[in-house]
Amino acid sequence: MLLNVAISVMNANVSCLQSAGGSSNGQPAGCADSSSIWMMLMPLLLIVVMLVVMIIPQRRRDKKVKDMLSSLKQGDRVRTIGGIYGTISSVKDDVIVLSVGPDKVKLVFARGAISQVEDTGVENTMSEEVKE
Repeated sequence: MLLNVAISVMNANVSCLQSAGGSSNGQPAGCADSSSIWMMLMPLLLIVVMLVVMIIPQRRRDKKVKDMLSSLKQGDRVRTIGGIYGTISSVKDDVIVLSVGPDKVKLVFARGAISQVEDTGVENTMSEEVKE
């Protein structure tokens, strides 16, 4: 739709340039007005398009994250924003307790610190000791 409007305005400007006769400045009456209106509307249209292109996808992402965080439950395997993989031991309001590693160490995180729910288990088994 926006493209159709832009094309029609450009066609009007081309027809103004091609037509002969008109006002004292060499252009037909009304042609200068349409080009000046177009020049004033162009930055406004660009700003609106940029906002739509940036805001709508961000709102969709925010909604998906909010839904994911609200659906967390005990037993889910998750990854935190710090890269720690673990299994949720308990969920209370805004606090989540994760069991991490083979020793099932309990770590406490805020609900917002969960980056994503993992489909497969990625916990580190730590079968080999780290050698210095």
